[in-house]
Amino acid sequence: MAFFKDELCNVKGFVFDVDGVLSRDTSPLNEDGDPIRTANVKDGFAIRSAIKMGYPVAVITGGYIERVKLRYTKLGVEHYYDKARNKVECLNDFLAKAKLRAEEILFMGDDLVDFNVMQAVGVATCPNDAVPEIKELSKYISDKNGGDGCVRDVIEQTLKAQGKWFTPEMLNSRAF
Repeated sequence: MAFFKDELCNVKGFVFDVDGVLSRDTSPLNEDGDPIRTANVKDGFAIRSAIKMGYPVAVITGGYIERVKLRYTKLGVEHYYDKARNKVECLNDFLAKAKLRAEEILFMGDDLVDFNVMQAVGVATCPNDAVPEIKELSKYISDKNGGDGCVRDVIEQTLKAQGKWFTPEMLNSRAF
């Protein structure tokens, strides 16, 4: 088995869950009893940077909150799947549209609903506060909790492994 950092050199696309990954897994409830999702600005910066560098990014979530979809659409995420009951089907749709293979995908999930899709991708990762079964399946466990920069962590590590993270030329490019 290859080392995690070596496997990052093969990543050509990213897929993320929302609750517990892009958003914290605990939050206040709104007047309808729905959780109010959080968003980490450093995660957003990394997502936008990866997209501008040509990496396809998908979000697959079982939830449905229009504001969450709007946030990631504004960042440039073209492949947003909500109300997902079968995340592997969503992954396969993304792969077809992005013309990628499953082994070229880094996925980050945190709970049992992510188990099957994590088995299907090349690099399965999770935040520090993921459930034990997901941690066991993951090739990498971020030292950051969900919603606290774990997405930035894996995107930054991937781009660094590929020699594409923060070069002086990036400041003058359209990546920022």
